[in-house]
Amino acid sequence: MARLADYFVVVGYDLDKRGGSEGQGRILQRFPEKDWEDNPFPQGIELFCQPNGWQLVPERQPPSFFVAVLTDINSERHYCACFTFWECLDNPQLQKAEASEVDEDEEPGVDQPAHIFAPKSLVLVSRLDHTEVFRNCLGLIYTVHVDSLTVPLETVIGNLLTCVIPIAGGSQPGQEEREENLRTITLGAGDRQVIQTPINDSLPVSGSSVAQLFRQLGIVNVLCLFCAALTEHKILFLSTSYQRLTDACRGLLAIMFPLKYSFTYVPILPGKLLEVLSTPTPFIIGVNSFFRSETQELLDVIIADLDGGTVTIPECVHISLLPEPLLQQTQTALSMVLDPELEIADQAFPPSSTQPSALKILDKEIRAVFLWLFARLFQGYRWCLHIIRIHPEPVIRFHKAAFLGQRALSEDDFLMKVLDGMAFAGFVSERGPPYRTTDLFDELIANQVARIRQEEACPHKVMSHIKELAERLFKNENPYPTVAMHKVQRPAESPNQAHPQTRPPFPILDEVSVQLFIDHATAKLKTAPPVVKAELKSMVPSGPPLGDIVDRNSNALANSARRLEVVRNCITYIFDNKMLEAKKLMPAVLRALKGRAARVCLTQELNQHVLQNRAVLDDQQFDYIVRMMNCTLQDCSHIDEHGIAAALLPLVTAFCRKLGAGITQFAYSCVQEHMVWTNMQFWEAMFYSDVQNHIRALYLETEEGEQQTNSGQQVGTGGGREVLSALELASEQSRLWPTLSKDMQTERVQKEESTVFSQAIHYANRMSYLLLPLDTSKNRLLRSTGLGDVESVSNSYVTNSIAGSMAESYDTESGFEDAESSDVANSVVRFINRFVDKVCNESGVTNEHLKALHTMIPDIVQMHIETLDAVHRESKRLPPIQKPKLLRPILLPGEELVMDGMRVHLISDGREEATGVMGGPPLLPAEGAIFLTTYRLIFKGTPTDALVGEQVVTRSFPIASLTKEKRISITLPMDQFIQEGLQLRSCTFQLMKIAFDEEVASDLAEVFRKHMHKLRYPQHVQGTFAFTVGQFGKMAVEHKAKDKNQSLKTLSKNLVKSAKRTIGRQYVTRKKYAPPTWENRSSLQSELDEDEISVSEEMDQSSLTLSSTIRSSDRQTMSNVVERACCRDYQRLGLGTLSNSLTRSKNEPFRISTVNRMYTVCRSYPGLLIVPQSIPDSTIQRICRCYRQNRFPVVCWRNSRTKAVLLRSAGLHAKGVVGFFKSPNAPTSVPSQADSTSLEQEKYLQAIISSMPSYSETSGRNTLSGFTSTHMSTSDSSDKLRQPKIGALMKQVMGAKEDMPGTFSRGGKWGSIRGSGRLSAYNPDVGNRLAGKESPQPNGGPSEALFLRQQKAYLYIIGDKAQLKGGKQDAFQQWEVVPIEVCDVRQVKNSFKKLMKACVPSSSSLDATMSFHRCLEDSEWMSLLHRVLQVSVLVVELLYSGSSVMVSLEDGWDVTTQVVSLVQLLSDPYYRTFDGFRLLVEKEWLSFGHRFSHRGAQTLASQSSGFTPVFLQFLDCVHQIHLQFPMEFEFSQYYLKFLAYHYVSNRFRTFLLDSDYERIELGVLYEEKGEKKSPQVCKSVWDYIDRLNKKTPIFYNYMFSPEDEEVLRPYSYISNLKVWDFYTEETLSEGPSYDWELVRSRQEHTAEETQEKPDTSAPKSRRQIVWPCYDSLSRVVPDAITKLLQDLQNLEAELGQPSEKWKETWDKIKSAQRTEAKLESRSSISSSLLMSSNLSHQRRSQGVYLQDPGVSSSINLSLDCEVSATSTPVAGRPSTSTLYSQFQSTESENRSFEGILFKRGALLKPWKPRWFVLDKTKHQLRYYETRQDKECKGVIELAEVESVIPGAPAMGAPKNIDEKAFFDLKTTKRVYNFCAQDSLNAQLWMDSVQSCLSDA
Repeated sequence: MARLADYFVVVGYDLDKRGGSEGQGRILQRFPEKDWEDNPFPQGIELFCQPNGWQLVPERQPPSFFVAVLTDINSERHYCACFTFWECLDNPQLQKAEASEVDEDEEPGVDQPAHIFAPKSLVLVSRLDHTEVFRNCLGLIYTVHVDSLTVPLETVIGNLLTCVIPIAGGSQPGQEEREENLRTITLGAGDRQVIQTPINDSLPVSGSSVAQLFRQLGIVNVLCLFCAALTEHKILFLSTSYQRLTDACRGLLAIMFPLKYSFTYVPILPGKLLEVLSTPTPFIIGVNSFFRSETQELLDVIIADLDGGTVTIPECVHISLLPEPLLQQTQTALSMVLDPELEIADQAFPPSSTQPSALKILDKEIRAVFLWLFARLFQGYRWCLHIIRIHPEPVIRFHKAAFLGQRALSEDDFLMKVLDGMAFAGFVSERGPPYRTTDLFDELIANQVARIRQEEACPHKVMSHIKELAERLFKNENPYPTVAMHKVQRPAESPNQAHPQTRPPFPILDEVSVQLFIDHATAKLKTAPPVVKAELKSMVPSGPPLGDIVDRNSNALANSARRLEVVRNCITYIFDNKMLEAKKLMPAVLRALKGRAARVCLTQELNQHVLQNRAVLDDQQFDYIVRMMNCTLQDCSHIDEHGIAAALLPLVTAFCRKLGAGITQFAYSCVQEHMVWTNMQFWEAMFYSDVQNHIRALYLETEEGEQQTNSGQQVGTGGGREVLSALELASEQSRLWPTLSKDMQTERVQKEESTVFSQAIHYANRMSYLLLPLDTSKNRLLRSTGLGDVESVSNSYVTNSIAGSMAESYDTESGFEDAESSDVANSVVRFINRFVDKVCNESGVTNEHLKALHTMIPDIVQMHIETLDAVHRESKRLPPIQKPKLLRPILLPGEELVMDGMRVHLISDGREEATGVMGGPPLLPAEGAIFLTTYRLIFKGTPTDALVGEQVVTRSFPIASLTKEKRISITLPMDQFIQEGLQLRSCTFQLMKIAFDEEVASDLAEVFRKHMHKLRYPQHVQGTFAFTVGQFGKMAVEHKAKDKNQSLKTLSKNLVKSAKRTIGRQYVTRKKYAPPTWENRSSLQSELDEDEISVSEEMDQSSLTLSSTIRSSDRQTMSNVVERACCRDYQRLGLGTLSNSLTRSKNEPFRISTVNRMYTVCRSYPGLLIVPQSIPDSTIQRICRCYRQNRFPVVCWRNSRTKAVLLRSAGLHAKGVVGFFKSPNAPTSVPSQADSTSLEQEKYLQAIISSMPSYSETSGRNTLSGFTSTHMSTSDSSDKLRQPKIGALMKQVMGAKEDMPGTFSRGGKWGSIRGSGRLSAYNPDVGNRLAGKESPQPNGGPSEALFLRQQKAYLYIIGDKAQLKGGKQDAFQQWEVVPIEVCDVRQVKNSFKKLMKACVPSSSSLDATMSFHRCLEDSEWMSLLHRVLQVSVLVVELLYSGSSVMVSLEDGWDVTTQVVSLVQLLSDPYYRTFDGFRLLVEKEWLSFGHRFSHRGAQTLASQSSGFTPVFLQFLDCVHQIHLQFPMEFEFSQYYLKFLAYHYVSNRFRTFLLDSDYERIELGVLYEEKGEKKSPQVCKSVWDYIDRLNKKTPIFYNYMFSPEDEEVLRPYSYISNLKVWDFYTEETLSEGPSYDWELVRSRQEHTAEETQEKPDTSAPKSRRQIVWPCYDSLSRVVPDAITKLLQDLQNLEAELGQPSEKWKETWDKIKSAQRTEAKLESRSSISSSLLMSSNLSHQRRSQGVYLQDPGVSSSINLSLDCEVSATSTPVAGRPSTSTLYSQFQSTESENRSFEGILFKRGALLKPWKPRWFVLDKTKHQLRYYETRQDKECKGVIELAEVESVIPGAPAMGAPKNIDEKAFFDLKTTKRVYNFCAQDSLNAQLWMDSVQSCLSDA
């Protein structure tokens, strides 16, 4: 029973304290005067009566009522019902007060209100929450007072204070009468009320507050608040109504049932106490909206505005929501309850009534949804309770990790936070005990879980369940819904507004009479018999276990049974000592152990091999078992949610191996590296479960018989029944406890306590086993793990926010900050002490025992350390576990190690060849070491797969080619734990994914990265390997196994020192000069572009002159410049010699200008340039300003036949273009300097044009000599065919898709048409016709008329489309602009990145759509090549047709260089030789300033710009041409790959720096000639190639047989291009083969090794396996010629002869071939040795044009044969030859047999040698004058041949020839006599012809 009201208080306005701005209240009277003993009077009630502050108001307000909640120090809640009404103040007092306050001079006219009203509150304080009853009672008192009823107020209040009601329990039928009396109350004023108490007081009473809350905020918002409250966030409600604030808070608490809110809870917070809101702890608080502005600056508070229906969550707050699918299902259920119409909203015939239930019922339905939700969240929680003490009262702990693990929700944020929260801790302590009264929730968990699980997917079944629950909740709150008798008077509606003064104030009550009532009632209570309500205690049922729910929502492995089988087999093999079998299974086992089932299986299987807690193994067994344990533990999280670590804990102390006399090593010393051992919560959970087992055993012994049979059988390792039985036992014991005698009770308490104590000792031992590392001198383990001095967060009551901050401080404040000084032992002792303190206090161990433990622990640890020392000493003597020995890489001369090998694993990437997927053994992953040298990054190791363990795997790339490095974490299916990995990508198309072995300290890996970066991006180019080679100093980082004290400072000092040393004196002294970087210059230029062209004038002159290295007087330098490659080439091309330019002989059109010798005109150009003879140097200095980077047009090549020249320059500045191409006559407003410059520019171009002989010849004639007639001689036929070709090319290059603005009609114009009467210059048709749009002639050539009227331009300018917009073409100019789209450098960069990812993917793609070809296409690399080749071919055609071309794109150093070099390569055979190609690259790429260092990102400064392989693109283009014309190049494909590799490798200085100027600055341009300090180091790649070429034919192309002056015209369509194998091939056996010394030394190495090993094996097979990605194919399977040359060398070596150089041998063979050929009167060389060169002939002459569909049919060479064919066709039937000649097939197919025969002429004609060709396809025998001859002399149709027989020598036959060499061929018309070289040959011929005949 309980009092309905504890105190009645009257609170009024405090008139004495009115001085301040705010009024105050004070308690006028309270009853009873003295506090109840069991319930002291709460403080501060006056604040809560008027939460907004006490104020006087001018008008009377209606009475108000609300309930505030106060919480006392024992966290008991007191409900204060406040009934407030307003009273008129005494006037005289008011006047007095006003008189004193109002100033004297105030105007009398201001109206003072006559009456002022003050609030007065009647307050009931109670511990029960009966809002309606309180409202009625206080209303009654007010009514009695206002209406002046006859009842004295004292009586009513006395009755109220003495009213006693039951707390709960509804009614039992027997007590019907009494309950009625108790629950019906009257206060003696003719009133009567029924109080309904809930049946079960553990369920909250909510009225309709929950439904109200959902109405105000909506489903999502309330769910949000619900989750926030459970995960301990701060929640603030705002509303203008106080009662609604109270209701909302009550509603939120009601839906949290069965969890109870245990933080600050203030439904109505007075304004004076607002600072409470900044408390750090969570809270639920309500505040009147009046204070909204004060709540704005709260940063971490969730604000729910009840009136506006919004919930505001601050940015810094993250609310974890319910896990899916629970969240979705809960929302669905709620919306079905709140909005039943939603489901049928779309139905055509909706049912009539689907209103939501009444508010009171709706409220219960919503609560039922949340009850259902908690039943799902906490189902099976009782299976995770550990009972660790039963007597004197139960102590219960919750095993959080197991609960989360079984739910497969260990990652779930929400559940983690809820389980860690205070509310759940309260839940466990309240609901944990197994013997207590149960309620609805217990019942739900026990009996309804199965139903909930079945129904969760079906919303309607869920609804019916929820309705049932709601009914029970409603019944609990309203046991008698029918009885609702309320008879309470309300005040009569008095006309109080009219006479406000008449109402008397609330009287002062007589305390004595009220006190009498109270005393009387207490006396009566004492005499009355005590009411005992029997508490029905019972055993709490546990409900179904959790086990089977996981398998539905965890990702169970499909074939787990097979995997478990593998695990079991492997363990059996190990214990049966079948090691080889076990070794084979091991990888599969390690993979299987990723799954939980397999890990559980492993622990069970191992358990069976333990006898009496011991299992002694031999070394290999031990090793395998430890590997499996490590692998198992590796995937366990640190909380061990699946109990795997727990199951392994007894095993690691059981398995051991004998190391020596009396020394045993246990498995625990090898499995310490896991986080789980340092997690306090894990140890607690383990400890508690063990204690539970022991206590259970303790009581099982004491229970005789019947309990034994019940559960004695099931003492498994962790089966479900065992936990159940422990709780059952506990429940039984609790029931029996009161019946036991005192002695029995104390005995049981002591037994339990000593059980716990002995377990604590056991665990102190176990923990020291797992925490002390084998080598205790090291403190590695402890520093890296979280053994911090932090209280464990497991079950201690800390809020999440605090726990979070603690977790963060793990590292910062762990006990191991000072680990250097303190030793391991102390820290372990501290950790164990903390553990022992915690568990012993929780499980009630006595203080004496605790002290004993604390003294024991250091001894335990010390003893263990001593045994470990012995074990460690012995284990060091063991042979190390077979980790492969680290292989040393072979280094280049001058290359030095920066970091010695670190053990790593090379992981396979996306390339499948090496992984064994495509067949062959898996070469990767491999284990070995990574070495960092000054030049390369090298991995060398052996495959982990046992089948290929003997092979060596090498992967390396130059450090300078590193393009991307990123950290990755790698888990390997191996025993080791890989700490971290790196993925390194190189632009030599190599990728290394390495994972550091556990023996590599993590800071060492960091040092490795730092060094790598330092080497990759040196401060200056002089830091690159090409400069530092051989002078790096000894600075290799040595590392002992895991010595972490390697100080980085000393290292970096060394680095700096050695860097300074390498940079050398000269550089240091010349600090003062700093040329502006290119970036700055170009940006400066582009800023000034807008208004001024001549930027260079404004630049500081001093900065432009060359610094002290080169003076004009320095003749040596000048002569060096003359020797440069450019000059040699200019002289070869006849573009002028230096002496020429000095004497200015005028007959030469060009001269070599020295205007740039100081590099002042253009810093990125060479010192000597070719310019027109007529242009003085001063003009050049002016012209250059119009071009970007001052790169004005210079001549770089001249066609020796047409004398057309090729020029290169940068694009014009924006201003220049427009001014330059606009008609010069256009009136200009300002005669600016720019105009004069553009005139000079025109003059310059004119000078170039006039230098062309064709121009001076025609001098105004409008027709071109080549075009005079359409019936041209054969020599010009090619021109006839070529013309439309250029048009078509032009069309493709300029992009026929888009129309150019301005003049350039579609596809651009071909040739300006000038002159008065001719076509207008803007006739778009001309361009179209030339572009092959219409073809008037059958062969697609332009019609004659057009040829006659047309003239081509003398100079074509290839310009950038984007720049040339707005330019106007002048009809009379001699030049024409071809606008093309250029690929931007950025495009190249991005395309290359994608190309690398396509060719060398970092991981195998799961997405089938992203195949290699798709990725290749996405990269657009091929289309970029296509574009460059297309433009180049166009330029070649233009030059060939006699026009000069100026390539003027971008800055003139990227695309321009590519195009210009390709054009020269295609047009001039010289550049296809070794010398020529070298010269081409030196001239166009190096001298003309392609920015190698910048584009290759070779230094720190250019790091940001990224790697852009412009030169690689060029080499790829050359490779494409090489593929199409294999006989035209002296060098092989390997040569191109070699350059592609070394141009990024930085091994040579050739491709460093950005221009000749910079090379001179550094003094590296001419050093190759002068100094030869270290002969072994080659500084120039060309010298290196020369040297190598002398030794080996690797660079030479055996098929080289060039045609004279042959111009190549390759196909450029993407379908004709091939992916360069440089991008995709790999040789894992030796790494890249481009560092030749390494390959050589490697061969010697292997040769030595094979000699050392005596050959004991059986005779070996000569067959050899070749793996495509492993072996170097060119070496293992060399081509025939190379093989023969090698054999020759070997033979010479064996015979001791001086070996000839291969080239001499080759030349001898070739010359021998030539003489042979001469004998046969042929002019071609080496035909029998090489493949027939006709193939290439025909490809050259015809193939090009076949791509224009209109043309192909017009080229029929064989038609010429028709004319002189001897056989005349049969009338009416075309001969076979005419039929065949319509099809062009490649000739190599047609020639089935060919050779020289002497043929006897017709009558009286001599015998003549002829070249005969037997053609099976056309069925004829043709003969030619010579082998080369294209014109057929005659044809013998085989159809007419009758027989072929041996003949006899006739008259005039050749002498000295065997008789048998003659044979005759008889046709229908005549007999042919033939003579072969010998009888053998004759026989061959006869057989061949015969076979042809018989075939037919």
